[in-house]
Amino acid sequence: MNQRTLLGVVAVALTCGGLVRAEVQPHVLFTDGCVLQRDVSVPVWGKAKYGEKVTVEFRGQKVETVADLNSHWMVHLKKMDAGGPFTMVIRGENTITLTNVCVGEVWICSGQSNMEFGLWQADTGKAAVAAAGDVQLRLFHVPKATNDLPQYAVTAAWQPCNSNTVAGFSAVGYFFGRDLRKALGVPVGLIESAWGGTYAEAWTDRDTLEKVLPQAFERYADSIKNYDLEKVKEWYKKATAKHKEIAAKAQAEGKAPPPAPRFPPDPRTAPNRPCVLFNAMLAPLQPFALRGAIWYQGESNAGHTKEYQTLFPAMIADWRKTWGLGDFPFLFVQIAPYQFQPPEIREAQLIAWQKTKNTAMAVITDLGNPTNIHPTAKEPVGQRLALAARALAYGDKIEYAGPVFKKMKVKGDKAILSFTHVGSGLVAKDGALKGFTIAAAASTNFVPAEATIVDDSVVVQNAAIKQPGAVRYGWANIPDVNLFNKEGLPASPFRTDVE
Repeated sequence: MNQRTLLGVVAVALTCGGLVRAEVQPHVLFTDGCVLQRDVSVPVWGKAKYGEKVTVEFRGQKVETVADLNSHWMVHLKKMDAGGPFTMVIRGENTITLTNVCVGEVWICSGQSNMEFGLWQADTGKAAVAAAGDVQLRLFHVPKATNDLPQYAVTAAWQPCNSNTVAGFSAVGYFFGRDLRKALGVPVGLIESAWGGTYAEAWTDRDTLEKVLPQAFERYADSIKNYDLEKVKEWYKKATAKHKEIAAKAQAEGKAPPPAPRFPPDPRTAPNRPCVLFNAMLAPLQPFALRGAIWYQGESNAGHTKEYQTLFPAMIADWRKTWGLGDFPFLFVQIAPYQFQPPEIREAQLIAWQKTKNTAMAVITDLGNPTNIHPTAKEPVGQRLALAARALAYGDKIEYAGPVFKKMKVKGDKAILSFTHVGSGLVAKDGALKGFTIAAAASTNFVPAEATIVDDSVVVQNAAIKQPGAVRYGWANIPDVNLFNKEGLPASPFRTDVE
């Protein structure tokens, strides 16, 4: 018996036991101030007594259904143009009236801490919070929760975007939504479902994870078996003492201290158990109609970058399948430069973008902080994601990405690199090109290289290498790079000798 079937059996048992209220109740996504997706069929659902007739009236449409054995009901509204506010009336044995309902664009904002990072924390956040007050930008914040089974609902409601509600909302999500409002001129709804320090495995449905990464369950079982609370306490005591010494030394030298150690949580209750965030923070949102998703995650998977090359695209496909909306746009952020984030995680994300249709990747090599995994420059991140949305979701003829390596050819002692997404031309920002290394044929010894822009190509060479074999760009934890297109978008790090 799969998880969803089991939930249905539980629901029937509750109904038969008289524990489900007779009154019709819409799902929590349908509250005053909600935003419904335009130009698609919109499901509206909730609970009622078994057999109870439910009617939904909205913008001249009237749709009826009957609650099923699980006490669930669902209707579908026909495609609608953007607009609002409107009133929705839901009738069963009782009547519920939802006010201030808009129709526009809905996006989910998910991932780990850099997506969760609140607007008030961003470098431009104070001004943004003060200026917030767009009545047609709406926010829905999913509370943190875990569960071993897919859940029906969360405890939340739609809120208008203003200085009181937006401060703790995702900074990246807010700047993304703000720019979409400016570009589209229609209502925008943002659903934030994010949790810092979490793995992609936790955000993936069990059926998919069992197929593409069964070792995730094996690692979880081992983590439970190997968790010894007394040993953890002893480790934490020693690690904290050591950190105090290192932090004091760093402070004396005028340097930023490394992050303090965290107490390792009990894996039986931690948020990184396989599938538990999908179950508790995504499944309750499905099948709410939306346009697409923005995603900022990968830091926690940096220790398994080869796996991430498979897991991440599978997670995207999983969301698309379980939402039932086809290959909706999935836009994500490449991990920023940071001392403990290897280049292989950025490569895994680049590969996912290149191999997964209807996706885009915002490169932020110019926005990182070498000693802080949470860079505060979140406004340009949201802006770059909004550019990608405008291009992929709305058909704007704009350049939405920085240069992406296409191919290399060797001419004499020079490696000539060509790119896609050159926009109106390649540029070296603030001086000569930097960040390129080169290796001779049949060699793995990469040395610094001279790089020059020639038309829409980059010519790379080192006087000591007569037969180039491979080139790398930004191949470091903290890449020092400056290749952009004239639209101001940075090139992704890459290697021509990709495995």
